Amino acid sequence: MSAVEIRPLVPEDRAAWEPLWQGYLAFYETVLSPETTDTTWTRFHEPDEPMFALGAFVDGKLVGIVHYLFHRTGWAISDSCYLQDLFVSPQLRGHGVGRALIEAVAVKAREAGAARLYWHTHETNRTAQTLYDKVAAKTGFIQYRKDL
Repeated sequence: MSAVEIRPLVPEDRAAWEPLWQGYLAFYETVLSPETTDTTWTRFHEPDEPMFALGAFVDGKLVGIVHYLFHRTGWAISDSCYLQDLFVSPQLRGHGVGRALIEAVAVKAREAGAARLYWHTHETNRTAQTLYDKVAAKTGFIQYRKDL
């Protein structure tokens, strides 16, 4: 496999980003409205938004995406960085793309002075957990959610 290039996604990357985004949603058996997808994409490119998107490119083709955001926390003076979404094309999993995307977010978080980088995954996502167990500590916390 050729080298992986990680860079911020730009508005012109929308057509390449959307199939990966939809693949991520399908993996988690989720459907979002086109309005939500449009708003999410727009937020990545608004200078006042704390949301960001990076892409992993191999031979010029987008093969992985990661979305992250910064937020305040009562546990530290510095912001936290939440890695919200990570998806790699199935045919390139296990080739270091996911690890490269996580490390790129870690670099951005360090540059922003964040106190920590964290993320969630579904308990059944064993493939991802194999990687996550190598690059971060499992906290043991369980997420609860109440839709409003």
